[in-house]
Amino acid sequence: MIPEPRGQELVERYKKFYCIPPEAEITEEMVLSHWELEKRLTGEILESSRENRWEVTDRCYTELYSRLDWLNKYSNTTDCLTEEKKFHRWSSLLGKAPLSVYEIGSGKGELISFLAKSGHRCKGTEITRERGKKYTLEGSNLSWGTSDGVHLEGFEEANSFDVVISSHVVEHLHPDDLGEHLANVRGILKEGGLYYLIMPHGYVGPGDISAVFKRERTMGMHLKEYTFREIREALKRAGFRKVMAVWSMVPQRIYRIFNLPIKPRRSRFYLSYLCFLEGILGRIPFQSVRRVISWLSMGIFFEPLIFLVAEK
Repeated sequence: MIPEPRGQELVERYKKFYCIPPEAEITEEMVLSHWELEKRLTGEILESSRENRWEVTDRCYTELYSRLDWLNKYSNTTDCLTEEKKFHRWSSLLGKAPLSVYEIGSGKGELISFLAKSGHRCKGTEITRERGKKYTLEGSNLSWGTSDGVHLEGFEEANSFDVVISSHVVEHLHPDDLGEHLANVRGILKEGGLYYLIMPHGYVGPGDISAVFKRERTMGMHLKEYTFREIREALKRAGFRKVMAVWSMVPQRIYRIFNLPIKPRRSRFYLSYLCFLEGILGRIPFQSVRRVISWLSMGIFFEPLIFLVAEK
């Protein structure tokens, strides 16, 4: 097994992974306490039953973010870019405002706040009060609610939204709840509505704190990291009539270097290509080899993030 990093190497890996500024006061003890806490909480969620899962998950995430206050203060695990660079592609994807938009697991509320400012009628949700509304202000286009991320029809009326978004959420759900989550998303969408979901790809991970410690598999609160094929088939089983992948002629890393505009598109053919290539990578026997191949080809031949759109 690859030795775990320690000391300054560990702190630097942690800061880079969570996009924490170099000058922030993060110690090795803080990183280790996060690691042990997240492993314990992950075990509690995985061992929960369907009957008590919301209660357990709420308690675990509340404990995580209340004890590790620096995560809310500094980190942004999805991107280190400015708001405009992070979210401008959503304006192109969603189209002309106003649309009714519902976000599952809004985190610190950056995306849903951006969409509200763009003129869409938005509702953000979180499972814990330590995230979400605590970091934003409600306005004329933005409201907040509570949700377990799974039983959405218990929180919202059926056929209510034009768009539902989950960004880096599905991998945090208990694997047993995936089908119910997708069925409930479909339930609150209007006919013809779209579900946008983003998550790390299972071949590239782990995408949680496990990566900081050079682990081969997720041991933190990414309970399962999926493949394109797995999510496509799950969406079809949930009743979505069309599943597409989001793609752009300009790869993300080229855009970041040269500050070029991204014009994302939705394509079933691109998703078929990704599933085909994924099947080839899946035949490679070692997880580490698959990960190296995925990272070398990211944004050109293979996508390191699953970004799909499903139509009701």
